[in-house]
Amino acid sequence: MRVVTLYSRPKCHLCELARAELERMRDELGFELREIDIDRDEKLLRANLERIPVIALDGVEVSELGLDADALRGRLATVSG
Repeated sequence: MRVVTLYSRPKCHLCELARAELERMRDELGFELREIDIDRDEKLLRANLERIPVIALDGVEVSELGLDADALRGRLATVSG
């Protein structure tokens, strides 16, 4: 199964919006959604703090600073599960 990862932090409004949209898309498109709190990993925090939410599909970054739903849909259509 394809895995979409949301890199986020607590109390991040853009992260909350991205999570809600990803949950709707998950129901429609059938992928596993994982969320990683970047505050729990110093390396992830340094790499992503100014970019969250960051969304990756199977480990490959798809969008940052918000969910680009069209880009994710396109990648999901071309990446085998």
